Amino acid sequence: MRRLGSFLLLLAAALPAAARPVAPGEDVQAAIADAAPGEAIELLPGLHRGPVSLDRPVALVGREGAILEGTDRGSVVTVTAEGAALKGLVLRGSGSDLEAMDSAVLLRRTAKGAVVEGNRMQGNLFGVYVHGAEGAVVSGNVIEGRRVGRLSEHGDGIVVWNAPGARVERNDVRHGRDGIMVRTSQRNVFANNRFRDLRFAVHYMYTNDSEVSGNVSIGNHVGYAIMYSARLTIRGNLSDGDRDHGLMFNYANGSTITGNWVIGHATAARREAEDVDREHAIPGGGADDTGASPAKCVFVYNANRNRFTGNRFEGCGIGIHFTAGSEGNTITGNAFIGNRTQVKYVGTRHLDWSRDGRGNYWSDNAAFDLDRDGIADAAYRPNDLVDRVLWTAPRAKLLLNSPAVQVLRWAQSQFPAILPGGVVDSRPLVVPPPPPVVAEGWAR
Repeated sequence: MRRLGSFLLLLAAALPAAARPVAPGEDVQAAIADAAPGEAIELLPGLHRGPVSLDRPVALVGREGAILEGTDRGSVVTVTAEGAALKGLVLRGSGSDLEAMDSAVLLRRTAKGAVVEGNRMQGNLFGVYVHGAEGAVVSGNVIEGRRVGRLSEHGDGIVVWNAPGARVERNDVRHGRDGIMVRTSQRNVFANNRFRDLRFAVHYMYTNDSEVSGNVSIGNHVGYAIMYSARLTIRGNLSDGDRDHGLMFNYANGSTITGNWVIGHATAARREAEDVDREHAIPGGGADDTGASPAKCVFVYNANRNRFTGNRFEGCGIGIHFTAGSEGNTITGNAFIGNRTQVKYVGTRHLDWSRDGRGNYWSDNAAFDLDRDGIADAAYRPNDLVDRVLWTAPRAKLLLNSPAVQVLRWAQSQFPAILPGGVVDSRPLVVPPPPPVVAEGWAR
């Protein structure tokens, strides 16, 4: 009997306690103060008044239709307790102070392992601000940022600052400044999120040994801006119709970029360009001297020792813009399809974009494969002297059909020694690799 009693006590301790209900009009903060560690406080449908502070390890959950509204000052929910959780609520009414990090949910440094899951955040300055909360999880939230005012005065959907091991997964972020802004962190995972109508989908700085995978960026200024970071895995992401760059790498080193798909829609009518704050100007972005929007699938600026494999870059003004002394990169097994300019390389060195007998697929390469080994019989050169002239003086396009230009291009084909330094693919593929499997659960 004593053993049976002990078993029943252990079973009762293992069962979850019933959530403490809080009706609209009741004091949410008082309910949190009265809760025991591990207890759940359930907000019933209706409007509840904030702000509130989760200063103890409890779960604040909302039944469907529960709204927690701030006073338009400060953050709606500030979490300071380790292991606290916030789930299933509609959150609105944050303040507008960028320096104070006014957010729907602000996770302080002490909120290690906190969970923010399944909430809807509407019109707040920031959605979730992870300010040093190691191991925090931000998952399955819908975040709709602000749409009025200057872009520089908007906050980001999710910010991660110095939060090692934090995970951001399966969120849907729309409007505002950046979808995810991450700075000075490590060992993070940003996976299977969806971003629309933003400046950057993912803005990534000074964050090492982390993963960006399975995300979808639709119609933003830039899809994935990876800067000043090392040893990253950028895998299986989709950029669909991002205006300036699909992928941008600036001093991003020693990383693996594989299985990503960038669709630029260069052949479709371009939507009218929006005005962007000059303080957020993007290197290599914007309109060129002809007034056209160049939309680059990939922009590589001073990024070294990276490996680009199995990616598909399609329908952009420029497939890949490669510049500023980027060295030691491996670019092989990728598909460059229907880009107006496949490669823009600004430099004088000779770079061979093939490795171990395998190069890339180029849709404009009219090549033969007489031995049927899948490798073209002649090398592919995306650029020549005429391209260099056009980059320097875009108005020279008026002369493209002139006899002088035709003679110059014929001479280069007959005497390869006069070709400039630049990119050559000595083992180009004649059949494109299959499209990458990108963005879990996403269908075009």
